[in-house]
Amino acid sequence: MLFWVIAAILTLGASLAVLLPLAGGARGASSSSDHDLEVYRDQLSELDRDAARGLIQPAEADEARAEIARRILRLGAADPAGKASPKKASVATRLVATVAVLAVPLVSWGLYIKIGSPDLPSQPLSERLAKSPADSSVDELVARAEAHLAANPADGRGWDVLAPVYLRMQRFSDAVAAYRNAIRFDGDSAVRQAGLGEAIAGAAGGIVSADAQDAFEAALKLDPANAKASFYLAMALAQEGRTKDAVAAWQAMLAALPPDSPWRGAVEQALAKSAGSSPADSGVASGEPANGPSAGDVDAASSMSPQDRQAMISTMVAGLDEKLRQNPRDPEGWMRLVRSYVVLGKADQAREALSRAIAVFGADSDEAKKITAFAASLGLSATE
Repeated sequence: MLFWVIAAILTLGASLAVLLPLAGGARGASSSSDHDLEVYRDQLSELDRDAARGLIQPAEADEARAEIARRILRLGAADPAGKASPKKASVATRLVATVAVLAVPLVSWGLYIKIGSPDLPSQPLSERLAKSPADSSVDELVARAEAHLAANPADGRGWDVLAPVYLRMQRFSDAVAAYRNAIRFDGDSAVRQAGLGEAIAGAAGGIVSADAQDAFEAALKLDPANAKASFYLAMALAQEGRTKDAVAAWQAMLAALPPDSPWRGAVEQALAKSAGSSPADSGVASGEPANGPSAGDVDAASSMSPQDRQAMISTMVAGLDEKLRQNPRDPEGWMRLVRSYVVLGKADQAREALSRAIAVFGADSDEAKKITAFAASLGLSATE
């Protein structure tokens, strides 16, 4: 009942705020033509006083009187009905406005009674967080966990529980922070390191950066059978253009996985995707012929001297650079190029490639932000 009383008072106040000016407008307002006529009369009186004091010549006074008379005549021609028309228009306007002001609350109240829920009790956040977990939504559970961790930031177990939830919600930056806190306060583990690597890769748009690789390698040191870490490290090889090594890693992983492992499907899909690419063309844009060596050349590279092998790698990177100059709208290609220059120790060329990529897509584009984040994970900044 209190709700309806408050609603009625507020509605009445808002309606009166609009209706009172409309009701008083006609009493206080004067016609525009009356006002103009009064001004002209004052001008004639002032003109007569100036002429009597000799401040204006008689000829000029006659011309001024004639001009004022013409304006009075034009005023009468423009409003022959005098005050009647403005009054009629004012009454019609007030009537329409009054009906509209009264109709809005009546219609809104009718709709609210029909489809609203005035008897629904309020649900403040504190009460929602106090509900049983079984009756809470995921967002409410996350909010409850965040409130707990804000009050207890050193609760490693709490961070460990929240981190994979952030990961499933694709809140990758929050997941990275949560995994790091879980490791700091609750100790290291293969599961936490693998989750941290996955969160870092997710924040970089799926690119397995150097930081992500470090986390996955740490996970394998703690648990050599960790499937997630093995899968993503093989993906890193594929992203570097080392498709042959990636395929070998996935095949070895597939042979070691138990039949009921949830990772078998992901590995089989990755192998099927890699089947259409040779080791030579995996480092360039999909669908384009390779400029690098053939599979046989790659096998023979193992017997090359370090200088010859470096020369071959530099040739492949130069080929990728040239392809991106011809077809620049390939964000994955730009990330491979930046990474290749970093691996070769050519930081200046890497920064130059990063700047070119940003110029191609525009600094505010999603592609440029993704490439910049990937470069930052390699310790590279476009502003250096």
